[in-house]
Amino acid sequence: MTRQAANVHATAVVLGTRGFLLIGPSGAGKTTLALACLAAARNIGLFAALVADDQVLISVQNGKIIARRPASIAGLAEIRGAGIVQLKTIPAAVLDFAILPVKPPFEPRMPPENETFLLPSGDFLPLLRLPLAEGLNSFEILRLILPQNANFQGQ
Repeated sequence: MTRQAANVHATAVVLGTRGFLLIGPSGAGKTTLALACLAAARNIGLFAALVADDQVLISVQNGKIIARRPASIAGLAEIRGAGIVQLKTIPAAVLDFAILPVKPPFEPRMPPENETFLLPSGDFLPLLRLPLAEGLNSFEILRLILPQNANFQGQ
C-alpha cells in the first residue's frame, strides 16, 4: 500500500545499511550533523549518502517508510552561515530511525524509553537523541546509542 507523500522539514541520510531522518527545528544542527556523519562513515569505508536536506518527502510503501528528495532541491544542502552547496545525493532510501540533535545542557539527562517520532501518515520511527557539543564525535556516539539489534554495518 502506498500513501500520499508528506513534505517534512528534516534531513535524510543513509549510513552503512540504515536510513536516518534528522529532525528538529530550524537551526538545530540537522545539516551539520548529517554532513559530519556522512564524512565519518565514508572515512571508515561505509556507504554514506545524502537523500535530501531541509525538505524530505516521506511516504509508506509496503510497510516501509521511504524518504525521497524533492526535485527542486536535489543535490543541494544549506550550510548555515556558508550558503547553499552542491552535493551528490541518492533519490530515495528506506528510513529506520529518526535522530533528534540535542545541545547542552542535556535536559532531560536520560531520554524517554522507547521514544518515537510520529510521521504525518500516522506511522512512526524509533527516535534517538544525539548529543551535539564541541569535541564530540557525533558518528561514534550514534554507533554507540543504536540498539544492538540495529545490525548497523561497521559497528
